[in-house]
Amino acid sequence: MASSRAHNLYCRRCDRESRLPLGSGRRIPMAARRGPRPPDPTPADRVPHALMVLSGALFDTLDEGEILSLAMDHIDAAGPYSTEAGYLKMDGDLVPSPRNGQVHAMAVDRRVRELAGADGPVTVPGWPWGRALGLRGPERLHGYLVVTSRSRPTEAERLLLATFVRHTAAALSVAFAHRRRREDALELHRLREERTALQGRLISVVAELGYQQAVHALMADVAVSGGGEEAITRALHGLTGLPALVEDRFGRLRSWTGPDRPDPYPEPDPVRQDEMLHAVASRAGPVRMKDRLVTLIRPHGEILGVLALVDVRGEADKHTLRALQDGAAWLAPELAHLRNLAEVESRLHRELADDLLAGTDEASAYARSEAVGHDLHRRHYVVVVQWSNRTADEPFAQTVGRAASAVGMHSLLTRRSDHVVLVADDRPHACALYEALVRETGTRSGTIGVSAPCDSLDAIPHHYQEAQRALEVRRHSREHYGTTFFDELGLYRILGPGNDYRELETFVHEWLGQLIDYDSRHHTAMVETLSQYFDCGGNYDETAESLAIHRSTLRYRLQRIRNISGNDLADVEDRLNLQVATRVWKIVLGGSD
Repeated sequence: MASSRAHNLYCRRCDRESRLPLGSGRRIPMAARRGPRPPDPTPADRVPHALMVLSGALFDTLDEGEILSLAMDHIDAAGPYSTEAGYLKMDGDLVPSPRNGQVHAMAVDRRVRELAGADGPVTVPGWPWGRALGLRGPERLHGYLVVTSRSRPTEAERLLLATFVRHTAAALSVAFAHRRRREDALELHRLREERTALQGRLISVVAELGYQQAVHALMADVAVSGGGEEAITRALHGLTGLPALVEDRFGRLRSWTGPDRPDPYPEPDPVRQDEMLHAVASRAGPVRMKDRLVTLIRPHGEILGVLALVDVRGEADKHTLRALQDGAAWLAPELAHLRNLAEVESRLHRELADDLLAGTDEASAYARSEAVGHDLHRRHYVVVVQWSNRTADEPFAQTVGRAASAVGMHSLLTRRSDHVVLVADDRPHACALYEALVRETGTRSGTIGVSAPCDSLDAIPHHYQEAQRALEVRRHSREHYGTTFFDELGLYRILGPGNDYRELETFVHEWLGQLIDYDSRHHTAMVETLSQYFDCGGNYDETAESLAIHRSTLRYRLQRIRNISGNDLADVEDRLNLQVATRVWKIVLGGSD
């Protein structure tokens, strides 16, 4: 298409500037009309003129390929010539024109390359004369034209051919120079854009390094000063302008710096807290959770807490995220140190509590209690905690310890196979510890037993048994869950460890033996029915509902109990002894298991 455009341009210029016959339709100037008609140009005159018009066409395009094609198509403007091949030198190599002939292409191509930039003869079968002419510019070779002729050119024809070659080379020089300028301009533009981008990145890197240095310097000062969690949140708030906070792994607030602190701080939901920790732990870096940016504090992989920024408007940038990560990194050793201290303190507390429950030397116990900061000289209570859906492992012991601290109990804590034991320096509130554990565990299925007050260290093992007895009485009562104090058990205080089980068994056999034997032979539940009847205060409807039987069935069973045992439930003495016997059977002897 480009070659055709150049050819058309060349033809139009020839039409415009050549002298044509009068009948051609060309308008003749008035002056020419008045004077005599000049003679038509001879063929010798027309060749230089056509060559000049073609030269103009060569300079009208800046495409090297078009220039070469135009020269190859119109070589006859310089004389009786034909073009066998054309070459452009691109990137140091001679590139053949697509218009080159195919018959002798390899031989011609080899000969042109052998000339290495010089002009020289070329042998083309069927053409008496052939020559490769270099298209040279001021500084470099631009290409070649391989020209053939049916006869040896005259001196004038050689001169015209040389002129044609020079004009073609000059046009190529202009085109190549324009290409270089265009490429240089593009390269300059690219370099300027690259410089601008590099400058932008450099500015960003400098700003980032400056910000990071400021963060590191501030956090290092905080760490050296021993300011702890409050110093970290204060530094984060100062850096980011956002409220900063630290929570323990259970979602309880440890530190807050900044406005809009919730008061009271919401109680955490254990299930949602675990889900949140899992979601944050599964991703790298801070994670947005609603209006907060959250990152975990977990040295050596163990989650010790949460560091967060409150970002309601979503204003946090990469610097804010980096500051949050740095804050967590600086806070991790602090919490790990506190964790280690707590573990050492907990172990010392547990060892002392174990020795007190087993019985230990008073002088040693007092000395050790002073070392761990607990006053054993005060009156103490033994508290036993058991939760139906939790094993008495270390996490549950920690849960009990947090709940006790939350309600103001100062105590030594240890654990057994199925319960946790507290040696507290004051009488617990009737329901405060239980309700705190309900919030911690998310369930009400727990029982707490509290001993009578203990005024001496050597009495603690006995009071531990009292607390266990109170817990067992509660577990086998109508209301299984809650807190029971030993000194409020009344008659039930005699039912438990420390009493003569042989006498108790005799008493139970005397009053319930016939019913126990009947249940064994007939696979019935007469004793359990009687026990539930007493637990419900003799109320028929409540007893029937607790046993999941009809009221008439209950009435029938009670009548059978009277007949089998020979005891009258309406008699005060019989009723009292039967009720005590059922409680002993259930609580002490484990009859309901």
